[in-house]
Amino acid sequence: MTNQPRFKRILLKLSGEALMGNMAFGIDPETVDRVAGEIKRARAIGAEVCVVVGGGNIFRGLKGAAEGLDRSTADYMGMLATVMNALAVQNSLERLGVDTRVLSAIPMASVSEPYIRRRAVRHLEKGRVVIFAAGTGNPYFTTDTAAALRAAEMNCNALLKGTQVDGIYSADPKIDPNATRYATLSYMDVLRQDLKVMDASAISLSRENNIPIVVFSIQEENELMNVLQGGGTCTIVGKEMKNE
Repeated sequence: MTNQPRFKRILLKLSGEALMGNMAFGIDPETVDRVAGEIKRARAIGAEVCVVVGGGNIFRGLKGAAEGLDRSTADYMGMLATVMNALAVQNSLERLGVDTRVLSAIPMASVSEPYIRRRAVRHLEKGRVVIFAAGTGNPYFTTDTAAALRAAEMNCNALLKGTQVDGIYSADPKIDPNATRYATLSYMDVLRQDLKVMDASAISLSRENNIPIVVFSIQEENELMNVLQGGGTCTIVGKEMKNE
């Protein structure tokens, strides 16, 4: 491993569930502090970091729609949940001395800045962590798609997805003990095999903009920095990569 990050500017995609810890729902402050520490260490080795957080620990739009809510209304409720998570991560980062800005795709002037691309780029250039909240600001789009979109807009060198497992598997390793973990995959492999790491829109958007997707476990201590330094355990999705 090297002291320099293998990717200079990254977008870190966190699921809302990554902030729950051992709780059944909601935000676990200790877990958020640990994740914030991972981001701080990534900044310390020179990586420029922007973040997209999901909202599934508070409200999931698809589940709400399945239970009778109008889909657009349910998705907007999910976007509001991501703002709550973004503010929690910002709070933890700032208590660690990391200058952070939350930019929301749904204007909320009292608690965040509106998403303006040039403003976000300027924050990154000044060394701030930028957290993108409220997804794309549109229903029917997931936070995975928002992450791929923001990664493209920010000219990120990679999209890092922190999950509950250490990469992409042929099946859910929590259910199938014989599931195989891949070291590398092509974008088309993920789409053809319908691997559920991110939705198809996010994979296609990353493919069109040639942004590698790195899937790793955010639950492992120091794993974000390990992956950034060329170590750790992860799956890298890119162009013309073979299953390994």
